[in-house]
Amino acid sequence: MSLFDMTPPEEPKEGAKDERRPLAERMRPERLEDFAGQEHIIGPGKPLRVQIERDQLSSLILWGPPGVGKTTLARLLARASKADFIPFSAVMSGIKEIKAVMAEAERNRARGRRTVLFIDEIHRFNKSQQDAFLPYVERGDVILIGATTENPSFEVVSALLSRARVYALRPLTEEEIVGLLERALPVVGVKAEKTVIETIARQANGDARAGYNLLELVAASAVDGVIPAQALEGALERRAILYDKRGEEHFNLISALHKSVRSSDPDAAVYWLARMLEGGEDRMYLARRLLRMAIEDIGLADPRAMEQAVAAWQTVHFLGEPEGDQALAQAAIYLAMAPKSDAAYQALNAAIEDVRTMRAEPVPMQLRNAPTRAMKQWGYGAGYQHAHQFEDALPEMECLPERLVGRRFYEPVNRGLEQKIAERLAELRKRREKRREGG
Repeated sequence: MSLFDMTPPEEPKEGAKDERRPLAERMRPERLEDFAGQEHIIGPGKPLRVQIERDQLSSLILWGPPGVGKTTLARLLARASKADFIPFSAVMSGIKEIKAVMAEAERNRARGRRTVLFIDEIHRFNKSQQDAFLPYVERGDVILIGATTENPSFEVVSALLSRARVYALRPLTEEEIVGLLERALPVVGVKAEKTVIETIARQANGDARAGYNLLELVAASAVDGVIPAQALEGALERRAILYDKRGEEHFNLISALHKSVRSSDPDAAVYWLARMLEGGEDRMYLARRLLRMAIEDIGLADPRAMEQAVAAWQTVHFLGEPEGDQALAQAAIYLAMAPKSDAAYQALNAAIEDVRTMRAEPVPMQLRNAPTRAMKQWGYGAGYQHAHQFEDALPEMECLPERLVGRRFYEPVNRGLEQKIAERLAELRKRREKRREGG
């Protein structure tokens, strides 16, 4: 028996009465023209559409959130190319299964038949499993189409990435999902007001599968074949939010929150914070990140920012959620509105760079402690000037190693409290320089 005998049968035509299958499966389109969304890659004149029209389909990676049509598009591409379609699960398969399928694909190619190997959740394959595909992709034994919700740059080996073009799929718009749901109404045998369909589409959050599932759920509440508006109340308790605490979206959202705070945009900061809170993010993680923002982006321009961040962290620790969420929001707004300075952050980075690239200079003798008589005889502490014995506690001695005299790491900005610090520092540097010249 050929492995290709295991290819799933063609999907029933749209509207086929097979109520045992989920609505999302029954609604899979049979033609590329009926595919909803992703016009940026399959619209007229777009790269993937041109490949199909020229019958030049090559290996590719479909990257996008759930429910945007990755599997459906892969099936349609195979059909348009008149190629055998072999679905392959990264969860269920290993090296042995890979080699068996590839051997059959190689024989298929010798007979003049093309094979599209579709790998769902390709990011779940480890490096050695992904490497196993390389020789077959290079020889053209298979056209590999991988689907992933994770960033391919992190999850797909570079050798495979270099042989497959990555196409980023976008969440569907509400209008696109409304169109899909309206086509599905006859399939589930119900009618609904446009406002009901729009509400379902809005709750789907760009995920067509979620929209179909919700429609199928509320269709059971139809009265005389019509879905009442109140049927949505129980079904819409919590909107499905695109968020993965360990994946790409986690880093996208925390980056958006941090950059909104840095850009002094409290509205955006609260929005991105809310997205992470509703996605189930660890509150202590958010508190730590807010503290980092206070240090990195505000610093001495408003030292109270760190106090606010620490207070929010303690509040979250004591109160938990949801009460502690208000403390996080308060801290995010305060940090967004605070004057910004990364001068202290840059000062440390500059000092670390010198430490790493220059030789370790000896501590000047005047700064060394001399707890023993011998150390005093060796010159330890010689020339030390006690600050409190000088006017304004400003000694004339140099505290940097000789080779670094004059090196400036900290350059305060003219914002917030740091503006006064800048004035004070400029005065101290000027007076110290004048005293040295006079001495």
